[in-house]
Amino acid sequence: MLHNIFDAHAHYDDKWFDEDRSTLLSSMPENGVSYIVNAAVDIATAKTAIGFAEQYPHMYACAGIHPENLDGLEDNYLDQLTELLKHPKVVALGEIGLDYHWDIEKPLQQRVFEEQLRLAKELGVPVVIHDREAHGDVMELVRKYQPKGLMHCYSGSVEMLKEVIKLGMSISLGGTVTFKNARVPVEVAAAVPLDRLLLETDAPYLSPVPYRGKRNDSRNIAYTAERIAEIRGMDAQELIDITTENAKKLYGTG
Repeated sequence: MLHNIFDAHAHYDDKWFDEDRSTLLSSMPENGVSYIVNAAVDIATAKTAIGFAEQYPHMYACAGIHPENLDGLEDNYLDQLTELLKHPKVVALGEIGLDYHWDIEKPLQQRVFEEQLRLAKELGVPVVIHDREAHGDVMELVRKYQPKGLMHCYSGSVEMLKEVIKLGMSISLGGTVTFKNARVPVEVAAAVPLDRLLLETDAPYLSPVPYRGKRNDSRNIAYTAERIAEIRGMDAQELIDITTENAKKLYGTG
């Protein structure tokens, strides 16, 4: 069994886990999963993620405002995030970014993303960036602020990857690299420098083959790791060990 797995990005606060969350999270270490970072999408989920991190030694939390969660955003949200980021098990500001797939006011998304990038820079914390159909505008702000951190569930091209790496960021890959018609994710998996690669689930979403379409959880990273190792011509456990060390370094967890 593959072990020492670090799931760099998950959402165990999602309702898909309501029936068996405690049992599932408690069982992770015995199933080879040593570390999980639970990302937030707003203030409430950040607090929930902190609760998980306090309950389970193998879990860590993020705090941030997702571009899909801007309705009712409080004027003092940056102050609230600043307080949450002081918690010893909050390891990054995230997830933040731009999502042009949905009809959400772009100037508002851009303002909130930029404000959070500025906050991360001031506090010296890494960011976890969500980029959906917004590559150009995301990269414009990344160039401006040059944050340390992670492009989560990376969906850009190899050319964009080269710039992301040059700017000092890392990427994480998930289940999409296992999909039958995955072309660009496979190209990215082959091209990314090993010292900038992390593995994630984005659980409960994006389950890898053979569980595509079903609820995802951190144990399934084994399938993603096996596929990337195959693409790169290396041992899957070696890949996991390297990506786990990368995640520890990025998040400051070890």
